[in-house]
Amino acid sequence: MQLFGTSGIRRVADKNLVELALEVGLAVGKLYANVVVGADTRTSSDAVKYAFISGLLTAGARSADAGIIPTPTLALAAREFQAGAMITASHNPPEYNGIKLFNPDGAAFDAEQRGQIEEMILGDSLEAAPWGEMRSSTVYDGAIEKHIEHIVKNFPGEVSLIKSEIKVVVDCSCGAASVITPYLLRRLGCEVTELNCHPTGFFPHPVEPTEANLGDLIRVTKELGADLGIAHDGDADRMMAVDNMGRFIPGDKLLIIFAQAAAAKEVVTTIDASMVIDEMGFSVTRTPVGDNYVSEELKKGGDFGGEPSGAWIFPDNSLCPDGIYAAAQLLAIVSRQKLSLLVDSIPAYPLLRGSLAGDGVVASDWEKRLLGMKPLSVSHIDGIRLNFDDGWLLVRASGTEPKIRVTAEAKSEAQVHQLYDSGVRLIKGV
Repeated sequence: MQLFGTSGIRRVADKNLVELALEVGLAVGKLYANVVVGADTRTSSDAVKYAFISGLLTAGARSADAGIIPTPTLALAAREFQAGAMITASHNPPEYNGIKLFNPDGAAFDAEQRGQIEEMILGDSLEAAPWGEMRSSTVYDGAIEKHIEHIVKNFPGEVSLIKSEIKVVVDCSCGAASVITPYLLRRLGCEVTELNCHPTGFFPHPVEPTEANLGDLIRVTKELGADLGIAHDGDADRMMAVDNMGRFIPGDKLLIIFAQAAAAKEVVTTIDASMVIDEMGFSVTRTPVGDNYVSEELKKGGDFGGEPSGAWIFPDNSLCPDGIYAAAQLLAIVSRQKLSLLVDSIPAYPLLRGSLAGDGVVASDWEKRLLGMKPLSVSHIDGIRLNFDDGWLLVRASGTEPKIRVTAEAKSEAQVHQLYDSGVRLIKGV
């Protein structure tokens, strides 16, 4: 049994998850003596958080509770500790919750660290510390303020550019970004219109920041004539945007916009990112899908990294995807030029992303069927990617949900639909 997916542990919030949180806390507490813990706004977050903290304390470790904060805020706070733990299921539906673990540099626990924890839990080798060595939990105050100050401090030149009130609409999905993004944007001189910026565990729309889920943000940004629309997922490690014409900006274009603004030469991105990125003059390294893989690769080198789902990693800031920092970066870009002109200057090929229910589908079966499409080359970095003359098809099992992700890109609408539809048909075996 594998406990960790591509982005921590995620489960439906129930008794089993609470019991698992206790065990994970006990394992982490055996390895790391001082841990900061944060949580998003989900209704189950306190239950899971306190179970995890109980595990830490039972192991004899020290624990500091940072309260409701975004994941990148927790990762920044982890610099003062041996490790950090975030109770969140990120962009999953509200009935889910989970645990993300971080190192002091903001990077998620790597495969070796995750394996060590899994071995301790599955091997039933966890023991409580003697009663005299058990600790009390403390409170970590000021994480939000420290994150805001960190961003402002790193934008001294950019902040001076924001003299006129840039109009921004922000949709926090009633998630953890509600406690920081509107305040940061006002601190940077923006006129802010808030959508869903009251922190509750009841998301007003599906919390993954996709175009299909952001109808209100798109409409309001256009109606108000705002310069920018910003959207976060549940824990604000992701950030997606709407331009001044009320158009959702595809993640592949945002990736290029951020890389260009950072004057990046070496870019790390995922196997499902557009082939346009390879044509823009960057030296591109591809990883499996998942921001933790991008982060691990950036440790070896690279100026910027991200994935089209909205996770942006600025290594000079942190190795954790920081949707708050990314929002400030985009604001600085908007202060210099109209976002729509920048978006239109970046080429794009037709690209389709979707998913199928993964229950009962055997990967080895659909991989064999897909090879019948006779690709020019095949990559197994993550799932199976079939490369053709004028496009590609990627089929992979989701690491966060019981789904099969399907992505296709081609140089014509007809070809991308042909690739995508063929892939779906072969996966289903029809």
